[in-house]
Amino acid sequence: MTITTKRPIENEDSSSVTKQNNAPSTDGIAHLKPEFIIHTSSTTTSTTPANHDDDEAEPSTERLPTSKKNKKRGQNKNRDNRQTKEVNALCSKIIQGQDPNVACTFGDKCRFVHDVDLYLTTKKPEIESDYFKVCPVWDALGYCPMGFKCRFLSSHYDKVNKKLLSVPPPSKEEGNNGKQEVNVISYDAKFDLIKRRFKFEKSDHVLNIIDAIQQENRDVMKPEKTQPIHDDKDEQEEETNGEKNERVAPQVLQREKELEEHRNKQKELYLKYKDTRYFAQEKKPLDLHRKKIVSPLTTVGNLPYRRLMRKLGADVTYSEMALSVPLIQGTNSEWALPKAHVSEVPGYGIQIACSKAWQAAKATEALASNLDHSGISEINLNSGCPIDLLYRQGSGSALLDNPARMIRCLNAMNYVSGDIPISVKIRTGTKEGHPIAEGLMKRLVYETDVAAVTLHGRSRQQRYTKLANWDYISNVADSLRASEFEFENSTEYKERRESKLRVQFVGNGDVNNFEDWYRYLDNNKNIDSIMVARGCLIKPWIFEEVDAEQYIDKSSTERLDILRDYAQFAMEHWGTDEYGVSQSRRYFCEFMSFFHRYVPMGICERYPVYLNERPPHWIGRDDMETLMGSTDSNDWIKLSELFFGKVEDNFVFTPKHKSNSYSK
Repeated sequence: MTITTKRPIENEDSSSVTKQNNAPSTDGIAHLKPEFIIHTSSTTTSTTPANHDDDEAEPSTERLPTSKKNKKRGQNKNRDNRQTKEVNALCSKIIQGQDPNVACTFGDKCRFVHDVDLYLTTKKPEIESDYFKVCPVWDALGYCPMGFKCRFLSSHYDKVNKKLLSVPPPSKEEGNNGKQEVNVISYDAKFDLIKRRFKFEKSDHVLNIIDAIQQENRDVMKPEKTQPIHDDKDEQEEETNGEKNERVAPQVLQREKELEEHRNKQKELYLKYKDTRYFAQEKKPLDLHRKKIVSPLTTVGNLPYRRLMRKLGADVTYSEMALSVPLIQGTNSEWALPKAHVSEVPGYGIQIACSKAWQAAKATEALASNLDHSGISEINLNSGCPIDLLYRQGSGSALLDNPARMIRCLNAMNYVSGDIPISVKIRTGTKEGHPIAEGLMKRLVYETDVAAVTLHGRSRQQRYTKLANWDYISNVADSLRASEFEFENSTEYKERRESKLRVQFVGNGDVNNFEDWYRYLDNNKNIDSIMVARGCLIKPWIFEEVDAEQYIDKSSTERLDILRDYAQFAMEHWGTDEYGVSQSRRYFCEFMSFFHRYVPMGICERYPVYLNERPPHWIGRDDMETLMGSTDSNDWIKLSELFFGKVEDNFVFTPKHKSNSYSK
């Protein structure tokens, strides 16, 4: 197949045009045209692939062993990127101007500034950016929620009359401050969770059902108790019920009575549900067939990034992984994760992580009860995260070691989620060479009502050190369809609701070009779609290539436009005040930690460049292309200054990987 680029590369000799897989291949090396390679004094340094941290979630705090050569490698486990806040912060009651009808509830004891003129004299200088001449939020929404705190204040402030030019903010009923964001929990509902006033009625009921079934199974497995043999008949007659009760404390008798009543209730529940699929519920249809899906990604997969991916052609996005217990407790930072932009709906899934059925049930009920179902297409159970911290807690890929617990979690989620479908994301297994996903398919079909299964073609032990096994992914897809066919022709099927769609099967791993996308999908019709993770971070326009069925050589100007869109979306989400700009800059740099790894097609001798290939040190076709390809985190900060202005002295950013932490 001949490569067709978006535009021809100018001033190129026909003999040097990028070739597809014709240049000699070296494992782990991306081959570039000689004129773009920077030759250093050490040949090894210029050709050794860089070491990248590709975990899709934050790493644990466990310390890595120190390298003998004391090289900068491995993860910055204890990094802290929290930004400092304003010293003289303005009181929230007068951010939009002094309202005579609204007074500060703290009065003179308020620790924030109430004098606007004083605040403006101590405030950080305005941001000067060639890309944002006016406040980007004010320009997009018609008003700026940050008011006097905005770092672009002059664009919506009348200095003469000392009055904001913004229109009045919309009422609370009209949305999240007009930011066009959905899945926002109300203050009262969150407060009920914090104060433990929220009643998890559905969760309590389904957990009782699960407990009753488990207890019945345990009783069946227990050996029958044998009665003690007494040689002395007089001793047996002496221990009558009355005499025995006199020797037992009343508290013990009360406890035994409560246990007996509880066991009787369990037996009633068991008899009621033992012959039914208690978890069967009518759900909204979930169709992922041939959809362009962005994987759930912690830290980098935030709302502005997902909004960017929707603009660039994605059909389905997922929230960052939310932990169940903090959701149940009403933690602010965790409830920020399910938020989505209106452009993500429909086709937006919320992913949660848990270790036990009660966590799965209550977190799902909290989501389903407090958020509008129209903003959620599915709730996904993470059973594949390899991070040590989660694994030790029994979450993520640890559920693969206990399939029965995973199934209980899925069924509990299905029972309490209302009409929201439940899906699961797994890996091949936990240990390399011991895959279990294929055998798990039959249990998922027979014992759950999951709407979709996503399989990452690596084990937990592999992390990202080896290529994803797409042959195994294909075999698991076949196994799923065989199990579905077998189940549909079994006597158990009559008790199951008729599903409008088959269980969706999605493959995941090492797809960063349109040829792999179509090859994997077209070779096996049992695979519904492909989920892309790192490929979307390194090359966000990958779905444009999928639609066009060709490689697209983005110029530095076009890639800078992508970064501008990200900066715009970030400030709309986090705000344009000092703290919001710092947060936007920080996540911009997190995005750059992947985005800089794109190797421009026009400088390659062989294409495509795969995820496990690293180029020698190179120079781009222009200075901006060179800057965007820098592995130095200080250059990422320099790029951020184009959009967020000069970096502040107190700004902190530590890359996830130590190799990006040095200054050149």
